[in-house]
Amino acid sequence: MKRRDFSLALGAAVTANTLLQSPALAQAKSPEAGTDYQMLEKPAPVEAPAGKVEVVEFFGYFCPHCNHFEPLFEAWRKRVPKDVSVRRVPVAFDAGLVPQQRLYYALEAMGLVDQLHAKVFAAIHQEKQNLSNADVITAWVVKQGVDKTQFLAQYNSFTVNTKATRATQLHNAYRIEGVPALGVAGRFWTDGGMAKGMDRALQVVDFLAARVRAGK
Repeated sequence: MKRRDFSLALGAAVTANTLLQSPALAQAKSPEAGTDYQMLEKPAPVEAPAGKVEVVEFFGYFCPHCNHFEPLFEAWRKRVPKDVSVRRVPVAFDAGLVPQQRLYYALEAMGLVDQLHAKVFAAIHQEKQNLSNADVITAWVVKQGVDKTQFLAQYNSFTVNTKATRATQLHNAYRIEGVPALGVAGRFWTDGGMAKGMDRALQVVDFLAARVRAGK
């Protein structure tokens, strides 16, 4: 979903399906720089330790494309090689999306991403809940059985605020204009538009990780 049109999320189902479907012909081609992925002119920061290839998923809870992509990404994440370090980075294209960005990092700090990440997507896109501010978000989290005081302590913490700021800095460093998008090793990025489908975007990521692994 592009920065300029993220507010049209609820009308994007057709586009989302297109992004998720990768033609067989495209799958047969080797990924090409400038076509299937982009190389960064200036490397972006990475958090992965030496010897690991970092893969970043840029996403937004608000985004229907990300909602469709999540099961595919989760299945891929569970089978990556041990030298691949995967992390999610929530994107806020404007101040109105920061509450959802902070929600992800609060869940991460509480060890609740595996339990509630997919449920946030479902609440927004299937149940049509408007999780757009701290009060509504907190009420929803409490209904999931999470302690309100503990959640708010994390949601309003300096750590979560810092992570949200760094997330914005990172998506700017990668020059990300839409989500979902995938960054590799602070050097490359791809998305469904370039790769002709998010399933093939993951294949492009595998290709790029192999290049990094080989020292190319």
